[in-house]
Amino acid sequence: MLQELSHMDRITQLQDEIQQLLTIMSRSITYLTSRTNFVQVNPDIPITKARPQEKFDSPDIFEANKKEIVNDLLTKAKQIEYLINSLPEPEPEETQATRLKDLEQQMVEANEDYIRAVNRARGLHRRISEVLRNMLDEPDGLDNPG
Repeated sequence: MLQELSHMDRITQLQDEIQQLLTIMSRSITYLTSRTNFVQVNPDIPITKARPQEKFDSPDIFEANKKEIVNDLLTKAKQIEYLINSLPEPEPEETQATRLKDLEQQMVEANEDYIRAVNRARGLHRRISEVLRNMLDEPDGLDNPG
């Protein structure tokens, strides 16, 4: 059980790391598309738009930020890879099927125990109700000393 919790903890960590990777990717795309100036990539197609100077980073800063983004993505990818490698190997299907059959049998037995307990509780309730009814129906023995 403790080992399964440890595996679940790793899966949770993996989910968190993947979410962080997606956040980094999303913010990277936003940065790369909003903080660069338009560049002519084909001599036949002129640049028709320009951004104000304060809206884009200088080429040096932009390159440094791109390298930082790449570094962040690689670091996060390595963390994810480490977590994936630390997950246990999946158990064979036969083992899973056997374990599920055992769990199903335990569930059937627990359900039968529950039904027996409910029936016993109903029987006890019925008996207690009868005893209380009889006690309330009998005349009080203190009134007739005897």
